Amino acid sequence: MPATYKFFAEFAQTWGLIYFVAVFAVVLVYALAPSRKDRFDAASRMPLQED
Repeated sequence: MPATYKFFAEFAQTWGLIYFVAVFAVVLVYALAPSRKDRFDAASRMPLQED
């Protein structure tokens, strides 16, 4: 295998993992932020409301 392939494969694996962990952390903070509790509670009751 060429050295460039190995370099890019390792680069993609390392930084891809870091990228997805960072995205997961941002989504988790967004979902669990106390300021969004009222919005998410209202959205959870929406399917049960009569039109």
